[in-house]
Amino acid sequence: MSESANPAGHIAESSNSNENNSPHGVEGGVPRVSVGVPVYNGESFLQEALDSLLSQTFRDFELIISDNASTDRTEEICRAYASRDSRIRYYRADVNRGAAWNHNRVFELGRGEYFKWAPADDLCGPEFLARCVAELDQDPAAVMASPNVVEIDQYGKRLEAATVPGAPLTPLESPSAAAHVRFRQRIRLDHLCLTIYSLFRSQILRRTNLIGNYSDSDRVLLAHLALYGHSITIPEVLFFNRDHPDRFTRTYIGWRDRMVWFDASNANRKTFPFWREFIELWRVIPRSPLRWQQRLCCYWALVGWARDNMNLLFYNDLSYYPKKWVGRRFPKVKAAWNSLQARWAAKNTGLRNGSTERSESAKPSS
Repeated sequence: MSESANPAGHIAESSNSNENNSPHGVEGGVPRVSVGVPVYNGESFLQEALDSLLSQTFRDFELIISDNASTDRTEEICRAYASRDSRIRYYRADVNRGAAWNHNRVFELGRGEYFKWAPADDLCGPEFLARCVAELDQDPAAVMASPNVVEIDQYGKRLEAATVPGAPLTPLESPSAAAHVRFRQRIRLDHLCLTIYSLFRSQILRRTNLIGNYSDSDRVLLAHLALYGHSITIPEVLFFNRDHPDRFTRTYIGWRDRMVWFDASNANRKTFPFWREFIELWRVIPRSPLRWQQRLCCYWALVGWARDNMNLLFYNDLSYYPKKWVGRRFPKVKAAWNSLQARWAAKNTGLRNGSTERSESAKPSS
């Protein structure tokens, strides 16, 4: 996703919301497309990201920016852009409420038939919206459309090697695949979930839980959408995903840390990220328009997911707190265990480095 990283101690929750709205709106009524930019401390790349969106050849869109109480120049940049372009609506929260809240907020504020999340550090080619809108207009059965993606560095130069070796940037699936096949491909842990930055049908997104307050909730959302229809892949490269030192996945290494990035209140809870993901995937199946035979196939695919990821469900999750308890009382056992854990981590490096969590600078805490 696309918010910059924010130390857990700096995230706050509040029931009050001081929103500073730009007075500018979209001219000519309700736009066809809503683009949402969730951001936290995104000054480094925000201007480039906004310029790429405002340079779209498709003009009938609104740009909604939700600032999660940034402490850098983000507010100044956003207000300057909003004063120059009536399509921009800028909102600022009084405290940082976490990336999940901010991503969902920009969608809830949108009015368009189609919706897109746009990271505050990535770039879109000028034809991104035009090509996606045209494809969705021509294919009512499709729920989302996205172009091909390349990764760039902090200077905008294309990366020669993938940030996660061997992991595709998007799930591999055929438009003609059955719903349970699409579901099975989306829940795999070996792709980076960059299709979360597709153009979606807003009415379908509203039937989901959007971005949840837990790690890898973007993968769950993409899997849920697969049960409603297929995705269109546009062959041209029109999306440029930026890798940089402040990126979310480079700042929040552990998956429990990432739980806090999504929702600060997770810092005060015992969390089991992989079990939470499994449970949420299970829950989306009955919340779909599929017949019971297709749902059974989806459940079976999820059983396969659990079998393939037993080490994450049991080694990483269920043993985490017992290991902490033993480590506090038996330091030598802890040292031996850490050694084994380091070997395991080296063997499995990169397996789960790519999700929504990717774009919040760490990508900016949107």
